[in-house]
Amino acid sequence: MAKAAKSIKRTRRIFSAEFKQEAVRRMAERRAQGVSVQQIGRDVDVRPEMLRVWARQLAAQGGAPLADVFPGQGRLPSEQEEVRRLEREVKRLAQENTFLKSAAAYFARESR
Repeated sequence: MAKAAKSIKRTRRIFSAEFKQEAVRRMAERRAQGVSVQQIGRDVDVRPEMLRVWARQLAAQGGAPLADVFPGQGRLPSEQEEVRRLEREVKRLAQENTFLKSAAAYFARESR
């Protein structure tokens, strides 16, 4: 009789931006010494591909603040957040403009 496979529910771990930055720094140091990314990942208890992703994110964002490099938990980098805010404002102003045009046309007909 085959045993039923137990479903193991893994909880998603959350890493701080500082932890990610430190892990990438350690990875760079250890890689210079010839240590594999797999071994570094085991040492810091993170999958090697995650370390590579964090390293790419840091390299792509250069001198940006850590909060923008690793915003996390549904937050956007400050530049993207500003773009979203401005898009909402443009939409609101367009609606107001449409309303004012229709109100002006209505009152123009009433005054005739």
